Amino acid sequence: MGKFVISSRKNGEFQFNLKASNGQVILSSEGYTTKAACENGISSVKKNAPDITKFDKLTAKNGKFYFNLKAGNGQIIGSSEMYESEAGRTNGIKSVQENAPDAPVEEVSN
Repeated sequence: MGKFVISSRKNGEFQFNLKASNGQVILSSEGYTTKAACENGISSVKKNAPDITKFDKLTAKNGKFYFNLKAGNGQIIGSSEMYESEAGRTNGIKSVQENAPDAPVEEVSN
């Protein structure tokens, strides 16, 4: 089972990563100024991940593939890693959809 990991950045902001059961990061958040805002972001991922229409499939300038997960208001709540293939990106989306809804939240101190 996957899990959300909350950590703090050097600039004091909070961010979360959704990790698959193998420990690989499958979704990363933006920086949040408060832990509460970061936790709200996690709640939004859990709510929106099952809806395939909330995923934007994109291609970077270097030709690699990635996706963004958007909230109901259109705001990006998480971005994926870069994938070598469209199939890899599709599997990443499936992994977020399977792991996010029931993933526990863990906090790490940096």
